[in-house]
Amino acid sequence: MSASTESGVVDAVGKELFIGGKWVAARSGKTFPVVDPATGKELCQVADASPADGVAALDAAVAAQADFAKMAPRERGEILRRAYELLMQRQEELGLLMTLEMGKPLAESKGEIAYAAEFFRWFAEEAVRIDGGFATAPNGVGRFLITKQPVGPTLLITPWNFPMAMGTRKIGPAIAAGCTSVIKPAAQTPLSMLALAGILAEAGLPEGVLNVITTSDSGGVMEPLIRDGRARKLSFTGSTGVGRKLLEQCADKILRTSMELGGNAPFLVFDDADMDAAIDGAMQAKMRNIGEACTAANRFYVQRGVVEEFSRRLTERMQALPMGRGTEKDVVVGPLIDDKAVDKVTELVKDATDRGARVLTGGAGVDGPGHFYQATVLTDVPQEARLTHEEIFGPVAPITPFDTEEEAVAKANDTEFGLVSYVFTSDLKRALRVSEALEAGMIGLNQGIVSNPAAPFGGIKASGLGREGGTVGIEEFLETKYIAVAL
Repeated sequence: MSASTESGVVDAVGKELFIGGKWVAARSGKTFPVVDPATGKELCQVADASPADGVAALDAAVAAQADFAKMAPRERGEILRRAYELLMQRQEELGLLMTLEMGKPLAESKGEIAYAAEFFRWFAEEAVRIDGGFATAPNGVGRFLITKQPVGPTLLITPWNFPMAMGTRKIGPAIAAGCTSVIKPAAQTPLSMLALAGILAEAGLPEGVLNVITTSDSGGVMEPLIRDGRARKLSFTGSTGVGRKLLEQCADKILRTSMELGGNAPFLVFDDADMDAAIDGAMQAKMRNIGEACTAANRFYVQRGVVEEFSRRLTERMQALPMGRGTEKDVVVGPLIDDKAVDKVTELVKDATDRGARVLTGGAGVDGPGHFYQATVLTDVPQEARLTHEEIFGPVAPITPFDTEEEAVAKANDTEFGLVSYVFTSDLKRALRVSEALEAGMIGLNQGIVSNPAAPFGGIKASGLGREGGTVGIEEFLETKYIAVAL
């Protein structure tokens, strides 16, 4: 990949705030850097919004809400459809842009663009399927008319690990439902969202419907908007700790919330599992996005009769993964997002080994530029190790043996989180028993990837509230109104 090609895709993206359909500088004139995590080098500077800029963005969203709510559902759907087509047409350059700012291998970045685009296609079709109801009152003297209306201006906050898809997963249903938005992407990866703003404008989205604010002070900019009272919903994807703080803030004005928070996904392998499928699923569930995913397999519980084979084969696969900058050919393991991420993974692995876990491969960071950590497999990991209770967010697979089905389920559920669980077994009755017993919003049954725009994504317990995607995704952006009709 030539330097000129890389600089070209970065140069093509707006670096200012996108408010009211216009690109505007931050009022303070301040900017902050976007850094390539594979090299540590600055890619560019983007506008650093202040609280005043955030209020201006909310002003624009509020001003556009009434007219946008009146737009025909078909028109809203056609905007999303055109944006889907533009994303697919520009998959190559958008994928490169994502790799430069986030680090994931180019093939994965291009895959995310397709995944992100699919949310627009899905919700383009859902826009014309917003329904209601009509019924006769039980006493026969009146009628019930049920309608759905957009909830109103929304605040959207997205993370750095899936910088395009986490945006379209929120923006798609908001537009389909008739809601305007202020969206704040993560400071580490703002370029993908800025590119998306340009694409939606090109697709015909009216001015003020989507407003993008980039900032190095997320809390300082977003809290005043949450407490303002004019926004009626917050959708957040990020850590459980931040989610708790946002829920407290939302309580002030009773904002509707949907939150996709942290995960601690168990990956259960029973002795009757198809071992080829289990290893393939483990690689998908662990190494997608370099392990930097809330759906990543965080704990591997393997029945004792097959734990040696599983550990050996998983180690062989992990050892064979090429590491490097995501733009390089055949690279699978790119850099982590920053030094803080590397430090956390290092601490968790050390804690596990100090408690008796054995390193089968990897187990260390990489000297030199960038934020790299080796693909790692640990075995004999005790349940009290920190990485069985905390999100690793890196390429580390900790393996713990179990003996009985009951033990496996108990260990899997021994966490405050409940986003996704993975189960590999050839026994249909066991598959159903375990899937029903696991405390998670999603189950990967004999497969290592659960994400799909047509399916409801979300967790229980400390992993969040509400669902994104599927037929229920648009409901998060709609209010139900009941009209009592007298006859």
